[in-house]
Amino acid sequence: MLPGYCNVDKFGDPDLTWDLETLPWPWANNSVEEVLLSHVLEHLGQTPTSFIAIMQELYRVCRHDALIRVVVPHPRSDLYLSDPTHVRPITTMTMEMFSRRQNEEWRRQGGANTPLALQHGVDFEVVSSIAVLDEPYLSLYRSGKITTQQLQDLERTQNNIVVQIEMVLKVVK
Repeated sequence: MLPGYCNVDKFGDPDLTWDLETLPWPWANNSVEEVLLSHVLEHLGQTPTSFIAIMQELYRVCRHDALIRVVVPHPRSDLYLSDPTHVRPITTMTMEMFSRRQNEEWRRQGGANTPLALQHGVDFEVVSSIAVLDEPYLSLYRSGKITTQQLQDLERTQNNIVVQIEMVLKVVK
């Protein structure tokens, strides 16, 4: 339980017991200034329609400039792969698809990326994204035995390089 937050979960004894796939959520429009989704999004929205509806609901309840902190297991980590309750991988690019600025840039470049922000009336700007390295890769990187480029190459092709992704999104209204 985090002090100062309305702690929400479908199970246990949170401040509010709520299934986040049940819409609408019990918060008013533009009433939320900060959200922490720690190991939550990968459990929600098994179908594209339901996931997009959840993102629209998140947008509805958040005010302009609200911060959304997202922590998810990396889709190539055993933490993600071994849990049968994980219904979708979440990456930085997933979240960028909900950015109006990024959608417009992709359009200018003639990209084939799906412009979800433009299609669904939401706008989440990715402020930061950090890949949390698993061992031994964290130690190898810190010691200079492996470069950033080598890590990026490994991350695209190997499992268990990155354990989780930590992102901060900002709501733009």
